[in-house]
Amino acid sequence: MFMPATDLSTTTARPQQPTLFIPHGGGPCFFMDWPQTWDHMAAFLRGLGNILPQKPDAIVVVSGHWEEQAVTVTSNAAPDLIYDYYGFPPHTYTLQYPAPGSPDVARHIRTLLQNAGIASAADPQRGFDHGVFIPFMLAFPHADIPVVELSLQTALDPAEHLAIGAALAPLRAQNVLIVGTGLSYHNLRHFMNGSPVTDQPAQAFDTWLTATACAPPPERNLRLTQWAQAPGARLCHPREEHLLPLMIAAGAAGQDKGQQIYSDTVLGKALSGYRFG
Repeated sequence: MFMPATDLSTTTARPQQPTLFIPHGGGPCFFMDWPQTWDHMAAFLRGLGNILPQKPDAIVVVSGHWEEQAVTVTSNAAPDLIYDYYGFPPHTYTLQYPAPGSPDVARHIRTLLQNAGIASAADPQRGFDHGVFIPFMLAFPHADIPVVELSLQTALDPAEHLAIGAALAPLRAQNVLIVGTGLSYHNLRHFMNGSPVTDQPAQAFDTWLTATACAPPPERNLRLTQWAQAPGARLCHPREEHLLPLMIAAGAAGQDKGQQIYSDTVLGKALSGYRFG
């Protein structure tokens, strides 16, 4: 059973968890014959547990594949999987990731959001989309850590998502890992079909994003709210749903600085991942 911070006074103190923004790849890319393209990303995800201070008691994850008007959490104790990708080999629709959910963590998240004046809801039916189970099959392969997924807000306002992250920050001291999954570059028309003319703007945006993520927190958050003004921003993100999980991770980081923990070039496009704390 999940215990909120007020009930942890008698437990042994442990380092708080960092917050993460990680890439989740393209569809079920790690489980297909797609030589070399995704190998570096897959190796990074497989080593993710090694950079944590200890095994988390639960994971709260925000994916670029779920949006609701009010922030919504999965509250099912045994979530199914949502195979929300199309045109891939049949075996990719039989992948399994039987991680439990946590109604207790879901309730605690809603309390934290309510205390911050942020409207929320619970969805007892929704399962984990591929932005969760595909990377977690590599990062947490035993599927033995309870996972609660959190939606984005449909307004896609970066400041609001930084505030959502800030509301969730107390979870870190309760050994809950907060993870945003998406892609730091997400223009599928150029990405998957190949468009070398867009490689340089992708690099420029990646350079800006890394400098921003690693900046002192007040500057970091201000720059993130203005991300659309960055070099190549709208070319890299015609729609920002795959970038906004970074805002949740950064907001939950508080005063902790960020660092780049993943850097790669996939199909000519620069990609990065970040850790805060």
